Amino acid sequence: MQRLTEQILAYTEGSPEGAPIAAKSLLHLGNRAAVDQALSRLVERGRLIGAGRGVYLRPVSSRFGVRAPSVEKAIEALALQRGEVIVSNGAAAANALGLTTQVPVRSVYLTSGRSRTMNLGQQIVELRHAPRWQLALADRPAGQAVRALAWLGPEKAEAALKTLKHNLPSSTFGELVAVAPQLPTWLARTVGKVAHGLEGTPPCRASS
Repeated sequence: MQRLTEQILAYTEGSPEGAPIAAKSLLHLGNRAAVDQALSRLVERGRLIGAGRGVYLRPVSSRFGVRAPSVEKAIEALALQRGEVIVSNGAAAANALGLTTQVPVRSVYLTSGRSRTMNLGQQIVELRHAPRWQLALADRPAGQAVRALAWLGPEKAEAALKTLKHNLPSSTFGELVAVAPQLPTWLARTVGKVAHGLEGTPPCRASS
């Protein structure tokens, strides 16, 4: 067992900050039961962080001591390893785009994968499964806009879109308009109205 724990540490040596270590990636070192037991021992000794079911992280050592990897790096590495789209939630996106001064207190991300939590030392990161349209354009500014508008809801979306149309580069706003067919009806309609300068126009009546 001691040799296996040393082998696991050697395997993780030099891995980028936040790179997740999956038990399945260590099966060349031993059978699953032995690997799981060795990983549990390393967590108990503080040599690894148990971030979630079957996912472990190597702590970062610096002159200030040992700390958990940054949330951003852990999320980026997890997305790459699992092949998931993982992006900031709507509240964080709205704040980043200047649509709200409200700063999210909790670390919540949207994912194309299953909903779960990650433990990064004292911080808990929540991953919530999201519909495909909320993950459109991923972390591009236009993608942030989609999630921000979804979070703001129908009552505030039009005013926010006017702000975005003024503040975002025309190419970025164009990306937002281009994905409108993927969006829910209420949001697609609002994007179309603002894009074509029809905001405030009453709906047309059907001719008798």
